[in-house]
Order: sequence, then C-alpha cells, then structure tokens
Amino acid sequence: MAVARWLGEVCAGSEARVGVDVCVESVGGVDAVRRVAAGEAFDFVVLAQGAIDTLARDGHVDPASRVTLAHASMAMAVAEHVDVPAMDTPDAVREAVLGAPRIAYSTGPSGHHLLELLARWDIAERVATRLVQAPPGVSVASVIARGDAAIGFQQASELVGVAGIRVAGVLPAAIAATTAFSGAVCRASRQPSRARAVLAYFVSDEAAAARPRYGLDA
Repeated sequence: MAVARWLGEVCAGSEARVGVDVCVESVGGVDAVRRVAAGEAFDFVVLAQGAIDTLARDGHVDPASRVTLAHASMAMAVAEHVDVPAMDTPDAVREAVLGAPRIAYSTGPSGHHLLELLARWDIAERVATRLVQAPPGVSVASVIARGDAAIGFQQASELVGVAGIRVAGVLPAAIAATTAFSGAVCRASRQPSRARAVLAYFVSDEAAAARPRYGLDA
C-alpha cells in the first residue's frame, strides 16, 4: 500500500513506454504475501524487501528478477484538529506518544518499528491500552481521519496528501526507519518476460521522477 499511488501513475505510462498494459491490485502486504504464496496468477508483486526475500526463498518469485523500486521513511501524523507536536528529537517523539489518548500503527514494518521503540523507551505497558492497530490493507491515515486515533505512525508515502490528517514529519535520525520496496516476477506468471519489462520501466529515470510526489525516495 505504501507505493500504491506511485504505482498507479507509473503503470498508466507503461503501455506507451514498454507496450504492456498493467493492472495493479493494491492490497495489504500480509494479504499480498498469502495470495502470491497460494499461487494466484499474478505476473509480478511489489512488497517490502523482507517479504520479497521470503517469497523468493520459498520459491514463489524469481530471485533473479528482484529490483529495488523505492524507499519510504517512517513518519508521524496527527488528526486535523490536533496541534502538531515537536518531534525533532527522540525524547520529543516519546512525549508525543505518552501524551496521545490513542495511537495508530500498522501491521507492516512501520508498526513493528514503533513497537520496538515503545519497548526501548520502556513505555510499552503504559500505552498498551491506547494502541490502535490498523487492519491489514487499512491505512493508519484513515484510522486517524475517522477519529479513532489522535496520532499515528506509518511510511510517509501513506500519509502525504490524505484528507483529515496532518503530517508532523519523519522520525529523527536516531530512531528513523526506512523501508525498501522491491518488485519481483511471480513464478505463476504466464508472461514473465513482459513482467520483467514492466519492472525495468519502474526503475527508469522517468518513473523515478514521480517518487517524491508520493513521499518516496530512490
């Protein structure tokens, strides 16, 4: 989901550039891994690098086809009516978490990182009843926007431009987390050469130029 909007744009240009019409189905990472592992007839899959590595190890994608497509930094967002807290230091982020009545996080890499931070700060038990985990495929931004949390953490690319929230910023360097997203050709693909051509287009300069608009880095 973190790269869904960017993929929507670059896929729109794939037919003109490489002669392949691409239809992308955007789902949560947990669901995507399950469906690819089950052998559904997808031509390629885009996921966090760790998930792609797992699928490659288990023989569900072609390891030789893997390409790194983008990186996304973890950020904090607040509800539209909430004052944006300071987050220039790890202590400031910790205080923002402690002061929030409800904190949203994801089932993906950013959620795992937040839980690790809570444990490192020794506040996991103090905030446990205030944590709201977005279901797979549901963005943290939507949880905040509908009023179920005051602040939340996820990749910046899933927070930028969403109505009803404000992005406070990316986490400071000392506690930063960046997720690499990769694509790979599925073993179930019936047209692997065309899938490889699409992935090659995704790493072209033209496709790369669109990344910053969606909160993504090279």
